[in-house]
Amino acid sequence: MKNAFSIASALALTLVLFSGNLGAQTAPAPAPETAAAGPAVQAAPADAGTGAIKSQNIFEVKPDASQEPGYATQTNGERVRVQPGNNAPMWRQVGSGVAGYSSLPKSEAPEAGVLIQPYVQYPGSRLTNAGEAWRQTRNQWIIPYGGALVLIVLGAIGIFYWRVGTIKLHEKPTGRKLERFTPFERSAHWANAIAFSILAISGLVMAFGKFFLLPLMGTTLFGWLTYVLKNAHNFAGPVFAVSLLIVIITFVRDNLPAKGDLDWLLKGGGMLGGEEVKSGRFNGGEKVVFWGGVFLLGLIVVGSGLVMDKLIPGLGYERSTMQLAHMVHSVSNILMVVMFMGHIYLGTLGTEGAYQGMKTGYVDETWAKEHHALWLEDIKSGKIPAQRSPTPVPGQTVQV
Repeated sequence: MKNAFSIASALALTLVLFSGNLGAQTAPAPAPETAAAGPAVQAAPADAGTGAIKSQNIFEVKPDASQEPGYATQTNGERVRVQPGNNAPMWRQVGSGVAGYSSLPKSEAPEAGVLIQPYVQYPGSRLTNAGEAWRQTRNQWIIPYGGALVLIVLGAIGIFYWRVGTIKLHEKPTGRKLERFTPFERSAHWANAIAFSILAISGLVMAFGKFFLLPLMGTTLFGWLTYVLKNAHNFAGPVFAVSLLIVIITFVRDNLPAKGDLDWLLKGGGMLGGEEVKSGRFNGGEKVVFWGGVFLLGLIVVGSGLVMDKLIPGLGYERSTMQLAHMVHSVSNILMVVMFMGHIYLGTLGTEGAYQGMKTGYVDETWAKEHHALWLEDIKSGKIPAQRSPTPVPGQTVQV
């Protein structure tokens, strides 16, 4: 048994020595460098402690790859051979705004071949991708501050109604009516008001709905809701644009600045002085709404909406153009919404008899005396008629 164990040990030692010599003799020699083959790839470094060969990640980009001699003039084939799996040059081109091939016509999609907008340097900020800058502006500025402004104004109106309530007439109605709005004026106003309400509700839901409706409704129902509202928004937009122009043309004459408008604004329409300041057909507050909300913001909203719908001929509809139009559209819409919230409140719950004027076209003589005394004086002096439409509303006793 002892002799057998000795023989087995000797055979094992011999086999180990033989395999080591064979490995040393058959190891391949390093390939010589030639001009055709390019620079030789060096062997991976060995671990000093164990002698094992470290594995290389062929997809890892060398930090100083762009500093290597001839890097800028390397062809794609040379770069693939020297740095296998390195597609960083392609993504650098994509990030710089290099256009690729696209089958879409340039007249309809001028940037169809551009995958990513180029990086831009804004004053006082770091180098930023233009698309990412737009996204951050929307999510970090327009959405939070716009939503906060809407809630603040809504809360202020609620507190005012809670503390002050509806502004009542100080004297009893006389029963004698004055035609404040003709049927045509009311039709134009209601068309514009209904279109605005659809646009405002759909726009607010699409902008802020994911924060307060999505958790309650779920993704499926909220998706259907936003789909319906988006289409309603697109259909109501042209109605709002056309009716807005009609409203501007119809009411611009009576909204021209006049004496007493500044005094009315300084005294808050009488809320700060106890008695409402005399005014013509429209007071200072209504004129601010007309020129600031209807005229200025209204035209900005319509113009930016036409750009977003690609309805302005000759304009290059690039990404930057659409992003700028979106930001202008969003900001102007939020300002218009908060301004019209106050206008709607004062024309309905806030002032007794104001809604009847827009609903029927007629107001009581007492209402005209307390809210638009100069307008009533012009009617009594004969400068303007108390009845402007051809036929009065049946059942109305018109003041003449």
